[in-house]
Amino acid sequence: HPYMGWIAKRVKNKTGIRTIIHTHNIEYQRFRSLGKWWWPLLKMYEKRALKKADQSFYVTEDDRNFVVNNWNIEVKKTSIVPFGVDISEHPADKSNVQQMVKEKYGIGAEEKILLFNGVLNYKPNLDALKVIVEKINPILIHHQLSYKIVICGRDLPTGLNDLQDHRSKNIIYAGFVEDIESYFKAADIFLNPVLSGGGIKTKIVEAIAYGATVISTATGAKGIDIRACG
Repeated sequence: HPYMGWIAKRVKNKTGIRTIIHTHNIEYQRFRSLGKWWWPLLKMYEKRALKKADQSFYVTEDDRNFVVNNWNIEVKKTSIVPFGVDISEHPADKSNVQQMVKEKYGIGAEEKILLFNGVLNYKPNLDALKVIVEKINPILIHHQLSYKIVICGRDLPTGLNDLQDHRSKNIIYAGFVEDIESYFKAADIFLNPVLSGGGIKTKIVEAIAYGATVISTATGAKGIDIRACG
């Protein structure tokens, strides 16, 4: 990671070992979007770390193009290492798993499952949850659709009271779950109304792999190949 660039340089100076930075996103952009005052300092450090590395790996073409065009890092010193999942096709047991999840939470057979997951004390995820609860869900209720929104993730702020006030409004807070893959399988739609943060949202890739349709903001879909996913 770029944060370890300083020690990688010292190791290289002492041993001659070549160094590689594997970064999931351009870090300073993420913290700039979160309103952190010190993002310009991180930008200078991150740029220096990537320029000093013998090679750097990026998850998306967008990030590689950014460092090549803006930080003058040679293309030959960059590589794309996409985020992947350990399945080769949509799961065959999707309908069975969906039935199990519906039985667990008392979801009707005809109701659609809309899923959102993430660590909920992380501001971009918490803000996205608030968009779901305060903006998206009232619209769905107004149109009298048949659905339940399942929220998975740890560290929900205590002030939200495990979303109990919204239980009667088609929202189920499942908390931290050991087998998030089952929830991806069960989902008809994965919601990703993320408005800040940087880099590719790996949960979108996982949701698509497990057979869910993803509906996302443009920010949330950054790094996703629209030629493959629409």
